[in-house]
Amino acid sequence: MISPYFKSSTWILVLCLQHFAYAATVTYDFNITWLTANPDGVFDRPTIGINGQWPIPQITVTVGDRLVVNVFNQLGNQSTSLHFHGLYHNGTTHMDGAAGVSQCPIPPGASFTYDMKIDQPGTYWYHSHNNGQYPDGLRGPLIVIDPDSPFEGQYDEELVLTFSDWYHDQMMDLMKSFISVSNPTGAEPVPNSALMNDTQNLTVSVEPGKTYMLRMVNIGAFAAQYVWFEGHTMRIVEVDGIYTEPAEADMLYMTAAQRYSVLLTTKNDTTSNFAIVACMDQDLFDTVPPGLNANVTGWLVYDQNQELPTPALVDAFDPFDDFTLVPVDGEELYENVDYSITLDVRMDNLGDVPTIYTALTTGDLATNASVYGSSTNTFILDRNQVIEIIVNNDDPGKHPFHLHGHAFQTVVRSQDDAGAYVGNETFPQVPMRRDTVLISPKSPPRDWHVSSGLVATLVEAPISLQENLIIPENHFQVCRDHDLPFAGNAAGNTVDLFDLTGENLPPAPLPAGFTARGIVALVFSCLSAFLGLAVVVWYGYGEIGAKEPASAGKTTAGATDGGVTSSTAAEKEGRQQHHGHVQT
Repeated sequence: MISPYFKSSTWILVLCLQHFAYAATVTYDFNITWLTANPDGVFDRPTIGINGQWPIPQITVTVGDRLVVNVFNQLGNQSTSLHFHGLYHNGTTHMDGAAGVSQCPIPPGASFTYDMKIDQPGTYWYHSHNNGQYPDGLRGPLIVIDPDSPFEGQYDEELVLTFSDWYHDQMMDLMKSFISVSNPTGAEPVPNSALMNDTQNLTVSVEPGKTYMLRMVNIGAFAAQYVWFEGHTMRIVEVDGIYTEPAEADMLYMTAAQRYSVLLTTKNDTTSNFAIVACMDQDLFDTVPPGLNANVTGWLVYDQNQELPTPALVDAFDPFDDFTLVPVDGEELYENVDYSITLDVRMDNLGDVPTIYTALTTGDLATNASVYGSSTNTFILDRNQVIEIIVNNDDPGKHPFHLHGHAFQTVVRSQDDAGAYVGNETFPQVPMRRDTVLISPKSPPRDWHVSSGLVATLVEAPISLQENLIIPENHFQVCRDHDLPFAGNAAGNTVDLFDLTGENLPPAPLPAGFTARGIVALVFSCLSAFLGLAVVVWYGYGEIGAKEPASAGKTTAGATDGGVTSSTAAEKEGRQQHHGHVQT
């Protein structure tokens, strides 16, 4: 269980209405197209690039800048969107980029403009947030430079490292097999390889006796990564945009979507190069395919004339515990919880109308969770509340839990199989904060889980949202291009807001036993089997009678019971809980 505490602002996931003076305007024009890439050197595959290049460009801005991203979808066969992962979007919730929540998808041939104020420093990333698309290549780092960083002057140079998993099959094909009756356990597709800066065998040139700020991002779809630098110690100074008191670490565990900034000081001689190792957490995989190489290796290169050493084997993974981190700002535990939400991991669906448009067009009923759909897991929050979120993970697998628009205080993470949260924990006075946190087994995307419906929606101060937010016309136009409604309840009904006829609904659960068709098939299969046995016996008697006409012995044919047997392997029950606070 995780219990994040947070304070709500006015937003679908966050909105603080403020007026800003923009320092500079940084504009990116992105033509999103298909191209061919082969980053692991094994398989050429269609990949989504930007402006004819892949890996896609890094977005770099400075605190106080206005960021404008003009998107033109030239994919031809798929819609898209861009989500700026980790940005709070205070006052610009409609720029969050989550299709189905803050906008309609951008159809092929259409354009869309994202326009936002950047008021938070740190390490982030941007990616498609539509139909599980981003593992096809549409993901990259977003770096916000801070002239007032508390660690300014303590390092000589910044470097960006991304870690990811990589699939040889396209997401549309993988999604069909993942969300299918032929995959009743929900086993996620296993990646084919791991990448570092979207390649393998990466070399990073360093100079002796210098300190580097390494901004590291897991931009993968599924696999968490263990990361370490042989012969070097890291000092963690930032997680998910939150500055931390420096903490030494030899190894990190990075779930999909997490970010770490570390200070690494190089050695004073150049006689050796050192491996950078990332290893996918294979405990996440239901099965490990034969021959899978879960590792990706790069090198800190002190001297190009020296060898690139083979990484040493490790006896066990022992990563740093991020729960021990202390934010530099010393923000104390949020108290006096206004609203508590308990989330037991489950799969739900979003509505036809993006959530933000329902909030804007349903008047006073925008404060009624029913209008947002029967399967959207919606909670209505007021402004400036302290919200307690308890996540009970009944699943045997690990999951990352990410909250758009907030960095939450994470105050409790139980051990595996600890059972549901019962409120008997002691909270730290200055808890760790971040926007993506690991929930361990039995205690959710990353992207497979979002695509299959593992989401909840927090609608914050919708009446205030109606009074202050103006949606640009080109946002409505992509809805028209898609023939999607952008007003009314989740089903697009603007007359009777409680009539959800036609809303998106999750698929029905797999039947616990035989369906009617299955029973009929079983009956006819059994009849066919008995008829077959009868024919064999008849034929055998005919042969015996022809060859031994004088035989008067009596033959008895014995039959065994036939049928279909079903067995279930039940795992030991238990949960892990996480508990945290968020301020709205």
